[in-house]
Amino acid sequence: YQGMRPTQAYTQDQLAATVLAPNVALAGGLQYAIAPELAPLLPLFNAGKMGVMLNVGTLLQPTTKAQYTAGNVPLPPRLFSHNDQQSVWQSSSPEGATSGWGGRMGDLFESGNGNAVFTCINVSGNAVYLSGKTATQYQVSTNGPVALNGVAKPLFGSAACSSALRDLVTASSTNVFENEYARITARSLSAGGTLSSALAGGPAIATPFPTPGTNGLADQLKLVARMISTADAVGAKRQVFFVSMGGFDTHDGLATVHPGLLTAVAQALDAFYAATVELGVANQVTTFTASDFGRTLTANDGSDHGWGSMHFMLGGAVNGGRYYGTPPVVANDGPDDVGQGRLLPSTSVDQYAATMGKWLGISDTDLLTVLPNLANWDASQRNLGFV
Repeated sequence: YQGMRPTQAYTQDQLAATVLAPNVALAGGLQYAIAPELAPLLPLFNAGKMGVMLNVGTLLQPTTKAQYTAGNVPLPPRLFSHNDQQSVWQSSSPEGATSGWGGRMGDLFESGNGNAVFTCINVSGNAVYLSGKTATQYQVSTNGPVALNGVAKPLFGSAACSSALRDLVTASSTNVFENEYARITARSLSAGGTLSSALAGGPAIATPFPTPGTNGLADQLKLVARMISTADAVGAKRQVFFVSMGGFDTHDGLATVHPGLLTAVAQALDAFYAATVELGVANQVTTFTASDFGRTLTANDGSDHGWGSMHFMLGGAVNGGRYYGTPPVVANDGPDDVGQGRLLPSTSVDQYAATMGKWLGISDTDLLTVLPNLANWDASQRNLGFV
């Protein structure tokens, strides 16, 4: 690793304080450390509340380097493209997909929620991950529901004007497009009112989060924690949330930019887990990280688009303190390097997702519908066992 990334790698001395001590040692004495900026997560790993997923990425079926090189095995479409690999990670299809596996899981349990609107919640905008066949993602801001100001408060100082505007934007119509627009608006106004009331009456979270506005990921996760605390009030039993942060496309300045990003991730995840403990729901909430792809191991001042990457799973139900998957061989043109230090994934997103789907109570049969490529793996390989 030092040889492939001489300008980017930490020295071993810098990593001495964050070496991971897993419950199950890796073969050959192989050891990993997390970056120093991720040190707040070390106690979670040591306490068995966080696991590490080794070399996971988009695959259509189990694939070897020889098969990749020969081109005789189907590969994820448009590899190394940001937009497409974000979509494949989230939906199993390239950009343009209309549903993601988080939303398709939501399809299966939204009927069990008292209000189906609160099944799939996006705190960072819009993502195909949360779109189902029937489930729709409900988008919120870090402050809660996105209000229609003219309805939420008196329009031009007049409550009558606000009422008239509400009637206007929710009125049914013979035009199919106008009618659908009005239906969605009415649903949004109703859900916003329900959630606003629930958040206002919910418990105050004492867990310290980073100062609002200084860590966008933490701001999103704090809102997720607040929403989880209102689950009973809104009738939600099983939910899927989506949060995100950018900035990792470090083609240059990696050594300067990356530490700050990792610091933000560590602060946000640590605070969020602590909040779930405070709320008494740590065993019912599992958090996992995801990305379009890892980065190339070859580097100069930055890195390029890669493939396989490492991820974290944390929560009270996680079988933590250990690694899952197969460690990649870090070597120039090694058995896991398909070029420029791009690691060929040894574990698929489908396996990663299926493990969490199983924890959510989704049947083996339904998982094959939610994750269309999962059938290409033997049944014994579909549940990775980390939760």
